[in-house]
Amino acid sequence: MKHVIALDVGGTGMKAALAGPGGEVLHRARRATGRTQGADAVVAGILDFAAELHAHGAERFGTPASAAGVAVPGIVDEADGVAVYAANLGWRDVPLRELLEQRLGVPVALGHDVRTGGLAEGRVGAGRGADRFLFVALGTGIAGAIGVDGRVEAGAHGFAGEIGHIVVRPGGALCPCGQHGCLERFASAAAVSEAWATASGDPGADAADCAKAVDSGDPTARAVWHQAIDALADGLVTALTLLDPRVLIIGGGLAEAGETLFTPLGEAIRSRITFQKQPTLVPAALGDSAGCLGAGLLAWDLLASTDRMEVTP
Repeated sequence: MKHVIALDVGGTGMKAALAGPGGEVLHRARRATGRTQGADAVVAGILDFAAELHAHGAERFGTPASAAGVAVPGIVDEADGVAVYAANLGWRDVPLRELLEQRLGVPVALGHDVRTGGLAEGRVGAGRGADRFLFVALGTGIAGAIGVDGRVEAGAHGFAGEIGHIVVRPGGALCPCGQHGCLERFASAAAVSEAWATASGDPGADAADCAKAVDSGDPTARAVWHQAIDALADGLVTALTLLDPRVLIIGGGLAEAGETLFTPLGEAIRSRITFQKQPTLVPAALGDSAGCLGAGLLAWDLLASTDRMEVTP
């Protein structure tokens, strides 16, 4: 049976699948990333894991995978297949596509983790059927994916969708990127956790605890929560003005708060727009499987483009 390898590399773990032509998951597997052992060990682990998946597919289905799709964090040069930089994995300028193609003997597509997850959400998840969508992941940081007609825009240099670094509070908190007042310093799950831990006096408190306190009517929690929502709405309206998406998909850890997030966020966006059209605001549908599903889509897209090139006279 024709299938592809789909691999989603995270900071602590890797999720993988063998995917069929219709996107059906034929096999799933997980493995630790092993980042504490250093960048070389992480790369070796990725290659070994991919090779095991390749061998499993050949044994189970009678034929090896036709291609592989791999999603990785950090800065990614998708055109050249290079994992440029990832702070949490410790690597720089890793020619990951070339290394995987040499190991597997099949074509490989390399993608940015959030853009790859956004591709899946746009095609088979919460944005299915939308011609224009914006996917925003509210996790440790904030990143986005700009969807246009079934594909995700990487940008000229691979930085498209970095909405977390829109400055929403000029002169505000210093961001690791070097700017002051970036959106992710105020509205990411990490930022809300930090703000609530300080406000509550509990150093172990996090964003989920803040959301629970909001639901229980805690005024201090509500103040922290709405400061984050105000910042998020400011950043999103800037993005909406530039991109005019039909659907706005919100995922990541903060989105797990459900209507505690979505109801006030929708109202905050509505209060800020003037001539813009408010997009449909929806929660992400695929959870932590989005990156792996998206990696599979990258692989099938690569095969489709290769087939088109082969038949072009």
